[in-house]
Amino acid sequence: MPSLSLQLQSLFFKYHLRHQLQTLTQTQTRDKFGTTSRPDHPSVPANPTFRNGVATKDLHIDPLSSLSLRIFLPETVLLKDSAFDSNGVVYGGYTPPAGKRHRKLPIMLQFHGGGFVVGSNDTSCNDMFCRRMAKLCDVIVVAVGYRLAPESPYPAAFEDGMAVLSWLAKQANLAAVRRKGRGNSGNQQGIFDSFGSSMVEPWLAAHGEPSRCVLLGVSCGANIADFVARKAVEAGSLLDPVKVVAQVLMYPFFIGSVPTKSEIKLANSYFYDKAMCMMAWKLFLPEEEFDLDHPAGNPLVPGRGPPLKTMPPTLTIVAEHDWMRDRGIAYSEELRKANVDAPLLEYKNAVHEFATLDVLLETPQAQACADDITIWVKKYISLRGGEFSY
Repeated sequence: MPSLSLQLQSLFFKYHLRHQLQTLTQTQTRDKFGTTSRPDHPSVPANPTFRNGVATKDLHIDPLSSLSLRIFLPETVLLKDSAFDSNGVVYGGYTPPAGKRHRKLPIMLQFHGGGFVVGSNDTSCNDMFCRRMAKLCDVIVVAVGYRLAPESPYPAAFEDGMAVLSWLAKQANLAAVRRKGRGNSGNQQGIFDSFGSSMVEPWLAAHGEPSRCVLLGVSCGANIADFVARKAVEAGSLLDPVKVVAQVLMYPFFIGSVPTKSEIKLANSYFYDKAMCMMAWKLFLPEEEFDLDHPAGNPLVPGRGPPLKTMPPTLTIVAEHDWMRDRGIAYSEELRKANVDAPLLEYKNAVHEFATLDVLLETPQAQACADDITIWVKKYISLRGGEFSY
């Protein structure tokens, strides 16, 4: 049984979230450009200098929508002979030095939670969680600020997820072209011009290793991650050099028309109960498409494709006191039946978003979960060949 303190926090959280959802229900608007955050969610600004081991940068990558990214770069990319002082303040933040070798790191695409209707990639809790992942896994985390419903209903968030993966592939190919051109011309500035004078993102161009890409989704973000993984399988070599080598689904926001035991027993579970989540689904799915077996919510609906046996290794995390628990377990079981490396981690006495919610981020369970993710992810992002590029 969760502590009395957590139960009280859950009551206040649910009261606030219910009010938010009711307000959105009463003021539904459609906006293709969309929004990626809500004004009452505390956010933190990006800091392109290294602070507490990580530098961050915000990008708006689509002129036709509000789709945005926050990049988390761990200071392990700095070499011992680097002229950059990680403790000093440098105007404009970190810029990879030209003409020197650069340490390459895997890329982790992260999709935040919030029922498709709230949350953001720049909230204080998501920023803290992504910093933790960047440092523990030693990866470049790219947190996706996808468009929220009801302004941008399904399939906007899913399309944004795939758009970012395609953007990563284009970035990697542009960087390769620029490096080749620099080698022929002798120009040592190449891709490392100040941001704005080049279409190539310098942090990713210098330090990103797209052939080692991991997807990590939190709650509804897990639905997006799984969709992106499926699309990556279907795209195959069209996404080269990006390769999705694994995915992590943290308490996925799966649903279905036939109630599971956990959906019945834990319908009034902590923080996110079933009634509120149904409100979120109705805001996300267009009225004419609303179906509890919609492919966006039920990963095991027949004909969703591609075959499960083609999916990347998938770590699924579930919580004991979460009404969505059984569907995450069922999906993990089906992946294992298809011979996919798909371990399941169930955390006892835990609630939905126990490792990512702001009031729970510093708990022992949240830190243990981050460590468990790190151990598993490192199986699939271990170095393949050289660690440095020039």
